[in-house]
Amino acid sequence: MFGSTSAFSGFSVDDLDAARRFYGETLGLKVRDEGQDDMRMLFLTLAGGTRVFVYPKDDHTPATFTILNFEVDDIDRAVDELTGRGVTLERYEGFEADEKGIVRVEGGPAVAWFTDPAGNVLSVLQTDG
Repeated sequence: MFGSTSAFSGFSVDDLDAARRFYGETLGLKVRDEGQDDMRMLFLTLAGGTRVFVYPKDDHTPATFTILNFEVDDIDRAVDELTGRGVTLERYEGFEADEKGIVRVEGGPAVAWFTDPAGNVLSVLQTDG
């Protein structure tokens, strides 16, 4: 039914201005504002043209799962760049992380988690090498 229909995902934040700065300046994504007043929203453009809708929600509750995964060629370099930009990596019980905060599982991707200003969980991961 929807196999040939374009789609996009979305998530909420509690501060749209903080989200714009974080996703645009800290992560370097293309961010477009749309609407105004109570109907103001952001569209993030990811590699390949994929869009993600970000909207304000007064009673926002951070996602307890990873909402965006950024696949990188060199996770060590990506983590260094993130921490250099003031991003703090998350450490979760049951996942043994190295000194940088990267979880390396044999046979699986290397992954490091962090949150946006609204507390939503994001990750960088390296699937090979």
